[in-house]
Amino acid sequence: MLDYLVQKPTGQQAKYPALILLHGYGSNEQDLFSFAPELDPDAYVFSLRAPHDMGMGSFAWYAIHFDADESKFSDIPQAVASRDLIVETIQQLCAEYPIDAADITLIGFSQGCILSYAVALSYPELIRRVVAMSGYFDPKMAVNSFADNPAIKQLSFFSSHGSSDQVVPVQWGQKAAQTIKDLEIPCVYKEYPVGHGVAPQNFFDLRDWLMKTK
Repeated sequence: MLDYLVQKPTGQQAKYPALILLHGYGSNEQDLFSFAPELDPDAYVFSLRAPHDMGMGSFAWYAIHFDADESKFSDIPQAVASRDLIVETIQQLCAEYPIDAADITLIGFSQGCILSYAVALSYPELIRRVVAMSGYFDPKMAVNSFADNPAIKQLSFFSSHGSSDQVVPVQWGQKAAQTIKDLEIPCVYKEYPVGHGVAPQNFFDLRDWLMKTK
């Protein structure tokens, strides 16, 4: 099970939704957890720490080979292992906390966004919504039969990207959103005039989307 931070809901309910935060390459669970106080107070917010320790408080979901061509850029076996670690962690959180297992949302940035696509499309029975920021979809990280699983139609996506992103090209984000739409999955796609980061308006828009689709 992955290490995590948790913000508990303020209400008194039998079961609660869960928002699962997945940070980017070289970051840690503290990063996106700064969003937590501004998210739904009637939901559990969990921020997971990636499994690969890079030192100095930096972690990764999988290795990136910066000197390789596009086809070998990502360590796919490590990414698949992290994908399944995220699923295992969510299942354990559902067993340990009063979580509504039918109302789980992934919120991922960059490498965490890439894993959010992979987790949701591989295990759509486990995920209801995805906020996918500044990343892309790599089908090699998903199970082979994901497109044939009718449960993917029950997913819902909010995808966003910086139009000046120099780390993950905006075209990759556009392609990912189009792939989701081609699968006939509801997807809102927005771009913001920033680089590889989350613009304030991006956060406001994703928060509004979360509340509208609550």
